[in-house]
Amino acid sequence: MRIDCQSHVFPQEYIDVLAQNPVPPNIHQDADSYLITYGDIQSFRLLPEVYTEQQKLSAMDESRIDISLVSTNIPGPCMLVPELSVAGAKAVNNFIAELTRKHPDRLAGLASIPWNLPEEAIREMTRAKTDLGFCGSMLYSHIGGRPVDDPDFEPIYAHAATLDMPVVLHPTVPTWGEKIMEHSMIPMIGFQIDTSFALLRLILSGVLERNPSLRIVIPHAGGVLPYMMGRINHQTEVLGRARDSITQPVSMYMKDVYLDTVSPSQQALEYAYEFSGSDRLLFGSDHPWVSPQIFVEIIDKMKISELDKEKIYYQNAKSLFGVG
Repeated sequence: MRIDCQSHVFPQEYIDVLAQNPVPPNIHQDADSYLITYGDIQSFRLLPEVYTEQQKLSAMDESRIDISLVSTNIPGPCMLVPELSVAGAKAVNNFIAELTRKHPDRLAGLASIPWNLPEEAIREMTRAKTDLGFCGSMLYSHIGGRPVDDPDFEPIYAHAATLDMPVVLHPTVPTWGEKIMEHSMIPMIGFQIDTSFALLRLILSGVLERNPSLRIVIPHAGGVLPYMMGRINHQTEVLGRARDSITQPVSMYMKDVYLDTVSPSQQALEYAYEFSGSDRLLFGSDHPWVSPQIFVEIIDKMKISELDKEKIYYQNAKSLFGVG
């Protein structure tokens, strides 16, 4: 069995909401495609045909993926003006809910949440969990320019913990993106660094300390955190920095964080496996941006036991998200 924990859709209904956003990010139709722009910092070409229901299921069949957890990638609704955030989240979630109703054995939903409006975020998270049957929710590396550890968002984390709703981090264009806008460095490495900052904020601010049952997934094999954990621990444990809100080394909080496999390198995934252990690594593809087959071939080549491969492919996702 295989469960893909990072797979994306982009509903036309959400495009219609995004088109109304008066400030970046914006979307513009261009012939048979759309261009999503973040001012003059970054743009992404959106091809509707690669996001179709049939395309999703066909890609899953080609890589023998049994279930995909589907979500919208970027921009998330929390990046829109407040007047559109709730409508954007509902457009995404209603679309995904319809997909999961049509294919209950193949697709499960990760909810879009208007994090920029905490009361509405809690309401939509509850609806996604109790009414729509979603198994997790998305969190971007910043929330409309605000850091993820802003105290205003603490009730949302507490609510996610109460609902037993895993929170899945996903990158977005960083607030500092203009510093690396050349050479495609934003999607190449900026994304991974920004999600690393976001998770580090959740740890160092004490969000995970205060919400010990909150379950977090960081994509792209953990970003840069696994490789820099020695330095991070040295900063907190030896130099005594950033200890105000935590009682353990950062590495101890990381033991409860899940990583996904979206880093197409056997060397990187073997290190992620060594860092997180076989119980905290999730198969993910980032389809349609990356072919799932790339990760299947890498995982199959990894020099680990078949039991551990089964954990990565589906058992960990089944335990975390309650699917499969």
